[in-house]
Amino acid sequence: MSAPVVSATMGAMNPLIGKLAALMGDEYKKLTSVRKQASFLKDELSAMKALLEKLELMDELDPLAKNWRDHVREMSYDMENCIDDFMRDLGGADAKAGFIKKTVKRLKMLRKHHRIADRMEELKALALQANERRMRYKIDDSINSTTHVIAVDPRLSAIYKEVAGLVGIDGPKKELKSWLQDTQEKLKVVAIVGFGGLGKTTLAKQVYDEIGEQFNCKAFVSVSQRPDMTNLLRSLQLDLKVEESSRTNEVQDIIARLREHLTHKRYLIVVDDLWNQSAWNIMSCIFPEVGNGSRVIVTTRVEDVAIWACHNDHECVYRMEPLKEQDSRMLFCNRVFGSGYACPSHLKEVLVEVLKKCGGLPLAIITIASLLASHQTRSTDKWESIRNSLGAKIATNPTLEEMRSILNLSYMHLPLHLRPCLLYLGMYPEDEMVRRHDLVLQWIAEGLVNCSHGSDLEDTGKSYFNELINRSLIQPAETSKSGEVEYCRVHDIMLDLIVSKCADQNFINVAYNCEGVARMHACEYKVRRLSLKSSTNDATLRIVDTSMSQVRSFAQFGESKYTPPLSLFKYLRVLVFIFPFTRSTIVDLTAIGQLFQLRYLKVSTFPGSIDLPAEVRGLVHLETLEISSGARSIPSDIICLPRLSRLILPIQPCPPQGISNIKSLRALHCMNISLEDINGLTELTSLRELRIYTDVVAGEVDALVSLIGKLHGLKYLKVSALSSQHHCGPMYSLSNPPLHIEELDLPGWILKRVPTWIGDLHFLRILNLWVDNLSNDEVHVVGKLPCLVHLDLRVYAEGGAVICTGLFQVLKVLRLFSHDVAHMQFQIGLMPSLRQLTLEVNNGWGGGVPRGMEHLLALDHISVFARHGVKHRDVESAFRSVVDVHPRRPFLEIINNGSV
Repeated sequence: MSAPVVSATMGAMNPLIGKLAALMGDEYKKLTSVRKQASFLKDELSAMKALLEKLELMDELDPLAKNWRDHVREMSYDMENCIDDFMRDLGGADAKAGFIKKTVKRLKMLRKHHRIADRMEELKALALQANERRMRYKIDDSINSTTHVIAVDPRLSAIYKEVAGLVGIDGPKKELKSWLQDTQEKLKVVAIVGFGGLGKTTLAKQVYDEIGEQFNCKAFVSVSQRPDMTNLLRSLQLDLKVEESSRTNEVQDIIARLREHLTHKRYLIVVDDLWNQSAWNIMSCIFPEVGNGSRVIVTTRVEDVAIWACHNDHECVYRMEPLKEQDSRMLFCNRVFGSGYACPSHLKEVLVEVLKKCGGLPLAIITIASLLASHQTRSTDKWESIRNSLGAKIATNPTLEEMRSILNLSYMHLPLHLRPCLLYLGMYPEDEMVRRHDLVLQWIAEGLVNCSHGSDLEDTGKSYFNELINRSLIQPAETSKSGEVEYCRVHDIMLDLIVSKCADQNFINVAYNCEGVARMHACEYKVRRLSLKSSTNDATLRIVDTSMSQVRSFAQFGESKYTPPLSLFKYLRVLVFIFPFTRSTIVDLTAIGQLFQLRYLKVSTFPGSIDLPAEVRGLVHLETLEISSGARSIPSDIICLPRLSRLILPIQPCPPQGISNIKSLRALHCMNISLEDINGLTELTSLRELRIYTDVVAGEVDALVSLIGKLHGLKYLKVSALSSQHHCGPMYSLSNPPLHIEELDLPGWILKRVPTWIGDLHFLRILNLWVDNLSNDEVHVVGKLPCLVHLDLRVYAEGGAVICTGLFQVLKVLRLFSHDVAHMQFQIGLMPSLRQLTLEVNNGWGGGVPRGMEHLLALDHISVFARHGVKHRDVESAFRSVVDVHPRRPFLEIINNGSV
């Protein structure tokens, strides 16, 4: 049975109808009047739902129809909250019939059933009023009979395009590199200016990646339209590995430390998405004029800002131009038909007109191409329909509104279940790296994921995410070790569209300051989801009061010493605090025990502190609890939460005893759990992800090996030995490994050799092993794994193994740490997909390099750790000789670690 889903247009109509159906069930048969009213409401609301679904497919609505839609949407939220209150009074949503009988008897004594019946009468009156308005305004007549659902191809995995595959960038890249690689020794600032969607950031990132090796210090920082300069500079400080001062964290102090650090470096810094001169005036203070050829690249939409950043030197301003017709066509066809395939003859005429309307803007071309690629059929009618929907002005006048009209077209062609998922990204700040897993779990907690036919909710949510990537509505930002998109970003023009739609449909309210929150108080509708962005302050938070009591999701980004009155948010499902680089922040969560509906809680603050309540057993719906750091204590009764499926705890303090009692757990991350709990984890049959960090006490090795052998449903396992390196003989004799595991990570545990049972892990994608010895036979065991894409291998015995031919067919990343790289050999046919290779050289290294690296035909990145007195220039010279003769000329990175 499909789960009821919350919609941006219909609000909570779907889950509301589901809950009314539950009130009509046998367990509530003693409440005769309530069941009767619930039946009436269900029928009325079902009729309204059918009309709302038709209205959701319309881009432009008659004002009366829009008013009616908005009224019914808000009514559905209020009704669902009311039903939730009933069910809580009646003993909880999961109450059993026997318990209900006792509860009903108690309610009769307390006369609570009268209050419930009266409230149901009020809800009935609201529904009747809504239907009367529908008839009076003739809402049904306003529907365009030609509106229909566009058929789409709901794929589970996205087609990811390499940035390097974008066409039309070679010329600009070559010219910009020539500007930056001249002989000028003084600091040079180059600005890239152009309209949003032209590819400024893509161009800057490509140049940054290609010339970055020429600098000994580099960073890429996004400023955005409303920057929090303190957090932005702290982030840059972290990227550049500048030590923090214990004195102060004022902007002036951070600037001074950054400037001092860069004074001794030849640096390359990209300042992306700069909007105004004032932000540049602050940023420019960190760049010392050191006369060693340092470079800064600025990207901006504003020409005056570009000229200002370049000190009025117009020769240093690169103006981005739209793609030429041939490049536009190639980019479009590569996305729709695949690289190397041409447009079918019956679509060529429409293609020319579509490209003309896209005006050579890469963002517009990719977005429309992704929309067309989502259709299973390539009929002329479909293409002409989309062509006719495009505005005509963008080809000659690419304004923000014209660009938004193209993105809006892609939004309107989204399947209805994906629309609220896309809009939910409005909770996050501009340029934020949004983690896929967080987003999916928040969608689930808010009821945005529709699961049917026994499929897994998280897998379904992941397919939603991939479909949004596939349609180019969100952009992949970072991939995991297994090659999946793990983080995404939203282009600022798309985010602007999302926020405007959220406001129009009262889906999310966003505030940046006190005035923004004050406007919410004056709004016609109640606030359902609230996001406070990084520039908010304590004064803003203090006016978040009872008028916000209907909030279902609350997210706060940025430093604060004040936490909003959480006890007022009794309908809250999702609660997120993201406070990076903040010392003074104290997140007061002592009131969350009263949030009966809470399903998702994530707090990330470093190095602030978090106050949790002593008891949380009332959070009977809580599914995700993720605390990054700073918690002063962990409530001991989290082990009593009946639905907790994801528990992520910080390094300190120690987790409570009895974690193994949480039978619903699917994911557990924690440190130093007791031996008793390690043994108890074998009973957690739902566990799919286990990441534990341990100091290793007596008996733990055998217990851990036994645990691995019994958790047959595991997909991700990391057991990290913290205190020292431990030999793990029992691991070699494991007789019953989890055959469906996809990631096996055992840092700190030294095995005598590669266990033979690893060859049976046919789903394994990521492997991290530390072994004493490595023979050719053992390499063969690992090399035959059909899905292995990432291998970390640390070998302690001296002498390297000859890597066998024809193995590791899908491996993309190899990190191999051994004493003597000179004995390694890569033979023809080995690792045909390998993209990244990491090695190390230690004290006593004789200058040799692995043989046969030229046979790694897909290799594009080599990293070498120079350790224990090995000179950087010697390593650079030795491996540069390999790079120079390699057919792909891979990027070479030398990482100093204890070197001179």
